[in-house]
Amino acid sequence: MAQGIRILFFRCLSNWRGTKVKLFREALIILGIYLLGELLSKSLNLPIPGNILGMIILFILLCTKVIKVDNISTVTSFLLDHLSFFFIPAGVGLMASIGIIKSTWWQLLVVCISTTVIIIGVTGMIVQAISRSTKKKNI
Repeated sequence: MAQGIRILFFRCLSNWRGTKVKLFREALIILGIYLLGELLSKSLNLPIPGNILGMIILFILLCTKVIKVDNISTVTSFLLDHLSFFFIPAGVGLMASIGIIKSTWWQLLVVCISTTVIIIGVTGMIVQAISRSTKKKNI
């Protein structure tokens, strides 16, 4: 009986360590791609921020199946589950810039409304084009 408990304990421990190693490996993959984007942005003096380059690199690696979704699924699920926490610094930044916002609120409002209208219009046109092309393929 004691040996059975010991075997069960070590199996649970090995699964726990395996999960921790998997999380660490997935986090390293994401961090490495982010750092690569930052390095490219700084070294090539690109006007695109490094984190955006990192997302583009990750997208390309996922599309070409160099990185499989299963290789980063645990960390990405965690990050998506806690996404709201990443907006706290942006909210604090807005509160710190309230003076600038007060003086240019109407310009910000015009930009927000116009970009929203543009995005809705472009999205609608893309959806219509895709639905037309799928209808033609089905006929």
